[in-house]
Amino acid sequence: MPRLDERLKTVARQIKAATHADIGSDHANLLVALLRSGRIARGIAIENKQQPFTQSRNALRNLNAEARLADGLDGLEIGEADSLSICGMGAESIVAILERHPARIPKLIVLQPNRRADLIRKWGISSGYHLVDEQIAFGHWPYTILTYRKAGSELDPVYQKVDHQAGLLLGPWLLQRRDTEFVEMLREERAYWLQFKQISDSSRERLDAIQRVLEVWDAS
Repeated sequence: MPRLDERLKTVARQIKAATHADIGSDHANLLVALLRSGRIARGIAIENKQQPFTQSRNALRNLNAEARLADGLDGLEIGEADSLSICGMGAESIVAILERHPARIPKLIVLQPNRRADLIRKWGISSGYHLVDEQIAFGHWPYTILTYRKAGSELDPVYQKVDHQAGLLLGPWLLQRRDTEFVEMLREERAYWLQFKQISDSSRERLDAIQRVLEVWDAS
């Protein structure tokens, strides 16, 4: 069984399904681990380049899985998978994949953007997917893992319990749990931004959200 780093271990813990599809799986380490641990019964790896497709196909040989050479959800039929993961991409790329074939997205999806998790959270709100869990895996840098379940068009209730803008930028479940590592991460990020005389508008928006959250926590 391949050794998963903390990022993919955290992703794997969110997945328990009959058939799981992984887009951009590269060496298919996640799918191999899920199959061998019994967390899924069947796996589908989808790659849009020949080399990672070949690597995934080789890794999945002799397992109840297959690799497909396709562009994102082009490689998945409606209702074919029970869950889906997309990891290690920028949020812009992940959202573009999801928006191209919304009918092909399974009811459960686990997403790990390398940056701009707020774009994923905005997608979830506009697409009728509720954020049912989010975790941070601390590795080379903090990785945000977002777990969504199809729920309909009603407002995701988790955002009603926090400062909405701060929830989008920092994570509503993370804000509610207030884990020690997360709080320390926000304090470190605040200190980082405060050392600059000028920062971009998006960085200022994030700093302002961190300031509001920490001020409330410090006062409580």
